[in-house]
Amino acid sequence: MHPIRSRTARRFSARLGGVSLLALTALVGTAHAEDTSPKAEDSATTEVVVTASRRLEKARDVPVAVSSLAGTKLDVINSSGLDIRVLASRTPSLNVESSFGRTFPRFYIRGLGNTDFDPNASQPVSVVYDDVALENPMLKSFPIFDLAAVEVLRGPQGTLFGRNTPSGVVKLSSAKPSEVFGGYYSVAAGNLGTVNAEGAVTGGLGNGFSGRLSGIVQRRDDWVTNLANGKKLEGYEDIALRGQLRYTSGNFEALLNVHGRTLDGTPRLFRASAIKPGTNDFNTGFDVEKIRLDSPFISQSLDAFGTNLQLSYTFDGMGTLHSITAYERAKTESSGDIDGGVSTIVAPTLYGTFFPVATGGTTEPEEFSQELRFETEQFGHWRGQFGLYYFDQVLKYNELDYLNNGDVRHKNHGTSFAVFGSAEYKATEALTLRAGLRYTSDEKKDIVWGRAVFPGKALPVTTKVDGDNVSGDLSATYVISPTLNWYARFATGYLAPAIQDRVNFGGVPTTAGEQTTTSYETGFKGYAFDKVLRYDIALYYFKTKDLQITAVGGAVNSAKLINAKEAIGRGIEADLSFKPTDNLLLTASASYNGTEIQDPVTAVATCGSGLCTPLDRTYVSGGTRFAYIDGNPLPQAPEWVANLTAQYVWPMGDGSRFFVYGDVAYRSEINFFLYEATEFTGKSFTQTGLRGGYVTKGGLEIAAYVRNLEDNIVAESGIDFNNLTVMVSEPRTYGLSLKKAF
Repeated sequence: MHPIRSRTARRFSARLGGVSLLALTALVGTAHAEDTSPKAEDSATTEVVVTASRRLEKARDVPVAVSSLAGTKLDVINSSGLDIRVLASRTPSLNVESSFGRTFPRFYIRGLGNTDFDPNASQPVSVVYDDVALENPMLKSFPIFDLAAVEVLRGPQGTLFGRNTPSGVVKLSSAKPSEVFGGYYSVAAGNLGTVNAEGAVTGGLGNGFSGRLSGIVQRRDDWVTNLANGKKLEGYEDIALRGQLRYTSGNFEALLNVHGRTLDGTPRLFRASAIKPGTNDFNTGFDVEKIRLDSPFISQSLDAFGTNLQLSYTFDGMGTLHSITAYERAKTESSGDIDGGVSTIVAPTLYGTFFPVATGGTTEPEEFSQELRFETEQFGHWRGQFGLYYFDQVLKYNELDYLNNGDVRHKNHGTSFAVFGSAEYKATEALTLRAGLRYTSDEKKDIVWGRAVFPGKALPVTTKVDGDNVSGDLSATYVISPTLNWYARFATGYLAPAIQDRVNFGGVPTTAGEQTTTSYETGFKGYAFDKVLRYDIALYYFKTKDLQITAVGGAVNSAKLINAKEAIGRGIEADLSFKPTDNLLLTASASYNGTEIQDPVTAVATCGSGLCTPLDRTYVSGGTRFAYIDGNPLPQAPEWVANLTAQYVWPMGDGSRFFVYGDVAYRSEINFFLYEATEFTGKSFTQTGLRGGYVTKGGLEIAAYVRNLEDNIVAESGIDFNNLTVMVSEPRTYGLSLKKAF
């Protein structure tokens, strides 16, 4: 029986949850309509404070390339109901994409990432949500709402953060409970039936307790017509809630975080033969609002729950002991027409494919982690941190092939243990030195059983890998002047050994050994023109050895995990904030990332259909065409990423104000796969957003917005085993919004 849930019931619960959330926030907001206005707008003169070193520090004192998103910028980009992929191109060197839509984001920093779509794929970018490292992509997809800040730490972060961080960390921090009563509500509604409503309320509860309750409701109507049966697709209803309870008493503090999410919708739509052979243009007749799928199995749902308990106790004159205990789980069902078309139309005609494929399955990650960390006081010229970290993951999932009666079951169990320490020495008034080390030990065991379609190996089959590594960093910060710091950093990173356990269509489990990265970085952070301009500029170079890559595709859609010899990257990154007048604020960020795979031996299978045009040197073996990948850029690694925002405010005499906010995000062309092909080169992509409105003297904001103003639609990723199938960008959205802080 196909595991599609009742969408009617899910829609009812989604709308009920939305009504409850809006009623709560609107009631509280109305009762305090004359309270304080929303928080002050971002300013170039405001000192940016980050937690990149696991303690609060000024960003310019931290010897790490770090960008922070907060305040207006974060609110604006998240106003149209999009998921965590909205962070792509919003900071230097960051890209985020997915072939599963809202349930499976893949992150890339400075070009390093992993395009593999299997649930057990290892990712070199760690997502740390409220100080908890999330390993599985289904858990990394938790919505972004009621956040204090998003920090993107670029380069290896192998000392102080969780696990698997050789490329960097995306760190999301929720707003915390306050003893002072307050909160906010925000409601946006627009075309395509889009709704984005969120709110929070916080305050003291007495006897040292305070709490915060927040939530978000995001929905969109099905807006893509399936020409095969007239049904609509690609809508969603996504609800998340977070409750926090804080207790403080003298030197002791405890923070309990409980959160959950429910999602119902359709998976990312695969669009068959959407690219015209010999080009990277859309095929004749392509329409983003139309598709033709012959599979009746198209559904996606997700239920997630998590909790963490953070404890800290300060020993006077010594330091603070921190404990973080966390548990996360999710259950995701996703089924789709993976060939993206109908077999009655022959590729490369639009919607055409060579044979029908309909697959799906259920994925259930469960993760437990425990960290103990001691943060010392300042002892003369010294201070430091040291601790222990333990991580345990059980991942269960199945692969259903509805047309070939396949049902393969997987159970993956992984553990990781780490010991870490970091020290800081203030050598002079101007010079600060830092060093850190982390020892990590990993083990994974994978069991596959069930009913495979043309299995490559008799089932059941068990695969094991293990590895250990010492990573670390060494850095210096020098205060050139009160407004200018220089820093330099050397760091190494480690990605644990991995298992790829696909066994259908002749596949066999494969493994890859540990991946290591060595990085060199230097930069300047400071202010100019009496703090009217704030800037952060970095230069870097990295070399990644034994690069874990997944060769996906070919005639049978195989997936083989291998280690390429190495990859290098070099680039420059800049973050700027400029406030020439009290009413105008400009921000800009940009990066150049040059990446290159260096392996003269490794070759991967090209498109199985033979319709694509490889640009690499190729050879044919056993009827399959292979392409050498030496010299190619890393996949999903644009050379250029840029972001520009402009905000202007017209204050009125009565305390009210008008405002307009515009932003532009750009990424240059990308390579979808390890090999280069004309059809699988994604075009450059520019997105513009505008938001303007009026804020009353009581702080109620009334605004209109538009995202993707130009309605640019480009191919963002692809599937190459059958035809020229791609996934495309989000359409233009626009609407009205209300927001009130109290």
